[in-house]
Amino acid sequence: MPEPDRDDAAPPPGNGFDRVLALLIAGQIGMHAAMAGLRMAAPLQALREGHSAWSVGVLLALFAAAPVLLALGAGRMADRHGYHRPVRIAVGLSLAGLAVALASTPLAGSAQFALLCVAATLSGAGSNVGLIVMQRTASVRARDGVERVRMFSWIGMAPSLANVVGPVAAGLAIDLGGFAAAYALLLALPLGSAWCARRVPAQPPAAGPAARGRGGAFALLATPGFKRLLFVNWLLSSCWDVHSFAVPVLGNALGFNASTIGLILGLFTLAVTGVRLLIPLLAHRLREVTVVRAAMLATAAVFAAYPLTTSPWAMAGCAVLLGIALGAAQPMLMSTLHRLTPAHRHGEAIALRSMSINAASTLMPLAFGAAGAALGVATLFWVMGAAVGAGNWSARGLGAPAPDRSAAA
Repeated sequence: MPEPDRDDAAPPPGNGFDRVLALLIAGQIGMHAAMAGLRMAAPLQALREGHSAWSVGVLLALFAAAPVLLALGAGRMADRHGYHRPVRIAVGLSLAGLAVALASTPLAGSAQFALLCVAATLSGAGSNVGLIVMQRTASVRARDGVERVRMFSWIGMAPSLANVVGPVAAGLAIDLGGFAAAYALLLALPLGSAWCARRVPAQPPAAGPAARGRGGAFALLATPGFKRLLFVNWLLSSCWDVHSFAVPVLGNALGFNASTIGLILGLFTLAVTGVRLLIPLLAHRLREVTVVRAAMLATAAVFAAYPLTTSPWAMAGCAVLLGIALGAAQPMLMSTLHRLTPAHRHGEAIALRSMSINAASTLMPLAFGAAGAALGVATLFWVMGAAVGAGNWSARGLGAPAPDRSAAA
């Protein structure tokens, strides 16, 4: 039987960046930027039509709710079929979401809002399915742990860049031509993703009957260290949500204008991007668990200091330090996930991680809002910082070498 085409499984040279990885990243930027642009435009459209802030909250929650339901199926599909079949579904969902949003523009009232909710659900699902498939495909191309860290540092750039491209493009289009023009422009981005996907070499599915992942998700959760990793990942992901929620509240309380608050949040994103550009150059010198534990301690320290700041420069410094810490932790956690779990179930493992993050992103802002109103934003920072600092103990167990699970059920 002839050997299947394994071009995309061949390890890249040098720092881990090559043509195939560039195509994977560009394809994901298209889908994620389309979702990010819609996530900015749809709430604005709903507000201009007179819908309440509560309605906007429901709309935003739907972007994260759909991935919770679809992530596991997407991960299993990636394990069974490789890259192309699930990414076609992801592109289709993204296009359908934007088409529905475009169809909502001539309408008004509840009919328009209902279509925006459908659009949010479809677009959020498409972006998340694409992300799971890209992460799984990139990981199988790495020869060892150092290359995995480099891979996940590079692909971590996709959401960061997309979160700039999508909202900026949508905002300009709204100002120039209205919401219909914005949605039409965003429709072109998943089409670019489809063009990139066609140029990614074919990937053979996981070999043998083990690819079906006997035992289901609960068996995967029983993998030593996996639940510990999900807990650490949840803690750090919650810190992103706390920062996004609390910085505008704190800045407003200190009398900062919107531009200043936006600049602080922008510096955070810039720091995340910068550290992920740096990690591939240093990956051979870094230990996963050491970086994760250092990031957790740094995050706890920054959260302790944030409420004590009184100037924009001090808050900006905290934002940069936090961006470096959280930006460095994510590639290490992804590499650890692949070290701990069976090779033929990497897609499923990524999906479980995605489900936990999106579930938190759906529910945690509601909890933050209640806690912030009852206790104050300073207490929210300090409680979350204490939780992350205490969670550093859980991260210790992630450093133990995992057995070879390539043939595990």
